[in-house]
Amino acid sequence: MTPTDLVLTPLGLRFGGRVLPCTIGRGGLSAAKAEGDGATPLGVHRLIGMLYRPDRMAPPANWALPIRPRDGWSDDVADPDYNLIIRRPHPFGHERLWRADPLYDLVVLTDWNWPQARKGAGSAIFIHQWRGAGRPTEGCIGLARDDLRWLAPRITLQSRLIVG
Repeated sequence: MTPTDLVLTPLGLRFGGRVLPCTIGRGGLSAAKAEGDGATPLGVHRLIGMLYRPDRMAPPANWALPIRPRDGWSDDVADPDYNLIIRRPHPFGHERLWRADPLYDLVVLTDWNWPQARKGAGSAIFIHQWRGAGRPTEGCIGLARDDLRWLAPRITLQSRLIVG
């Protein structure tokens, strides 16, 4: 472990001398993550990117990229672009990144099942804003908006998310 690692603990996400309350997937933690199971995958995950809504906030870090209105993320195992960012409209199943709600205003991307995705092993494991304390995600790590905005400029591409 390094000082820049984010470590999931029973009390929350530990980083920078703080423990940030968080939520995990509705399916709990899993060593056998599968698409649609709602589980947060166990393991050591690299951070590979950060996305933000430029109409709702300034860039949270110098390496963050803006989310555009037609951006999405493929979660369809039949898609050749499975577990990659895509442009909508898109002929396969996907999540919209540009959402009406604030859930994806700021998104930290992990390397879960990336870049060479195994079909069906799960997609879109992010760190993003939660729906509220105790309200699970679909497999991601959810944080309160203020905690996520505090975290974003302090992490780097050398930071890792440790779940286990």
